[in-house]
Formats: sequence, C-alpha cells, structure tokens
Amino acid sequence: MEVSNRGIWQEYTPYLAFGTALVATLGSLYYSEIRGFIPCTLCWYQRILMYPLVLITMVGIVTRDEHLPYYVLPLSVIGLGFSSYHYLIQLGIIERTAACAVGIPCNARYVNYFGFVTIPLMAGTAFAIITASMALALWASRGAGRAEAE
Repeated sequence: MEVSNRGIWQEYTPYLAFGTALVATLGSLYYSEIRGFIPCTLCWYQRILMYPLVLITMVGIVTRDEHLPYYVLPLSVIGLGFSSYHYLIQLGIIERTAACAVGIPCNARYVNYFGFVTIPLMAGTAFAIITASMALALWASRGAGRAEAE
C-alpha cells in the first residue's frame, strides 16, 4: 500500500509545482503589466527564481524526468528565502537594506488583502507549495527505488 501511495505522490506533485509556478508567474505579470505596479529589487530576485520554474517543471513533466526535484528545489528554496526576507521587511521586523535603497522601496505594499496578504507573501506561499511538492516527489522516488530494489 505504501508503495502505491508513493507512486501517486511521485506522479502528481510535479503537476502541482507546475500549476503553482504558472499561476505565480501570471500573477506577477498581471500586477506589473496590467495593474502597473513597478517591482522592487527583491521582487525582481523572486521573479528570476520563479519564472524558470514554469519551463523546468513543464519539461520535467513531459520527459518524465525522475530528477526534477533536484532541478527545482534549489530555486524554490532560495526563492522562499527571498520572499520570507522581503515579507519581514514589509512587516517592519527587518530594517530596509542596501538592496532596497535604489528605486522602488521594498517595504512598499501595492496590495494588502485581509490586512496581511502582500505580494511577497503570495510569492512565498507559491515557493513553499513548490518546495513541499518537490520534496514529496523526492521522498516518493526514493521510496519507490527502495521498493524496486527489494
């Protein structure tokens, strides 16, 4: 029973990562290109890490690449770090840094849904979902490999 559950995780978590990366990418493009919000420096770093995930996960799904988590996890974990850092700056827990001194300030809040949901929180949530889904896929593939060895 456990092997089949692992197979389900291994099979479908890349689709979750792809869908999440696609929605996050389209959302960021909506905010900048349609709503006219100018991204700050930390937003650009998060975009640099998120946008390639759409293509990487799509190619991994099409080619059924069992190593997909190894390609995605570094980008998603680093992106989660940038998003968390950015959100802490917006909350005022961390002071603005030199990276945020030029151009649009990183503590600016273009959106503030429900009093706490900002763009960095949305990006961080997307990175967390992608990270968790790829970690599950990695766990499932390691378990499937052990089951085949037995």
